[in-house]
Amino acid sequence: MVSITIDKVSKSFGKTLALNNISLHIKAGELFFLLGSSGCGKTTLLRHIAGFYSPDKGKILFGTDDVTSTPPHKRNAAMMFQSYALWPHMTVAKNVAFGLEEQGKPKSQIKDLVAEALDTVKMAGYSERKINELSGGQQQRAALARALIVRPRCLLLDEPLSNLDAKLRLEMRSEIRRICKESGLTAVYVTHDQKEALSIADRIAILDSGSVEQVGSAKEIYCSPRSKSVAGFIGETNFIAGTVTGCKTDSQVDVETPLGQFTGRTSDPDWHPRSGDTITISIRPEAFRLTESRPEVNGITGQLASLTYLGEIAQYGIKAEGGSMINIAELNPQALHQPGESLCHASVDKDDVVIISN
Repeated sequence: MVSITIDKVSKSFGKTLALNNISLHIKAGELFFLLGSSGCGKTTLLRHIAGFYSPDKGKILFGTDDVTSTPPHKRNAAMMFQSYALWPHMTVAKNVAFGLEEQGKPKSQIKDLVAEALDTVKMAGYSERKINELSGGQQQRAALARALIVRPRCLLLDEPLSNLDAKLRLEMRSEIRRICKESGLTAVYVTHDQKEALSIADRIAILDSGSVEQVGSAKEIYCSPRSKSVAGFIGETNFIAGTVTGCKTDSQVDVETPLGQFTGRTSDPDWHPRSGDTITISIRPEAFRLTESRPEVNGITGQLASLTYLGEIAQYGIKAEGGSMINIAELNPQALHQPGESLCHASVDKDDVVIISN
């Protein structure tokens, strides 16, 4: 395994700035996600790590080795593409063995290593199958075995689950994490799927317009977003505009909003709001609790406008005072509240009220 350092990397394609002075450090053995919407620069950055693109500025290091100008085949970085790039006319074993054959390894050694790689991805009985005889999940496992067999310093994955159905995606998430951890691999994984990233990443970098918006663990990114773009991209949230009326501590802030008074916390340790600042509050739908009455602080009152029942979750839309629509998610609902009922109330804990700079 090896650490990866991206040091002030920039890249333009014509007049389009694809990467804007990006710096990241990926720890050895880490499963690190690059997450963002289409066009944010995540695949472009992954291709720089692989060596398919050269930066206009900056450098890339594997450990202490500067690989900025090293061609892809000499970086010992295995890349798994969205399409898997398997040869349909070859057997699974032949596909997996291809990299070792290119390296000139002895046939007897290749046979043993292919068997070991297929066993790692739970494909031991499929060595003589043709690729077109495999399911999507099996093809993905074969592609993983081919990547692992060359003993790469790092594994690069570009949206590897996008071609699978929902059930297989769930299964393969944990499988990819298991394989990476058991193999001791440093892995960089590109996706736009938030749940995919939240469920298995060690750390996540959120990219937007070629820049890094925030880096942190899944919990840090979800619970303490440092910008509206991060809060809005990861999961669902309610944005409420407000004005700071006081700061009890460096991180605890009082805010006046059209829906009433809120007390919350800042998520950016480098930002200290002042009284009179206009800010935005972010509150996740599941943070609200339906109550019998409205508390003086951190509460809302409104008319229940919509209900979406999803089994383990009931999602309510509440038209609050002033006309704002607030979304609430009640986990494991015992009884459902129907739209059109009398006014309902909800409250939220101050730790779940995130204050974000505008």
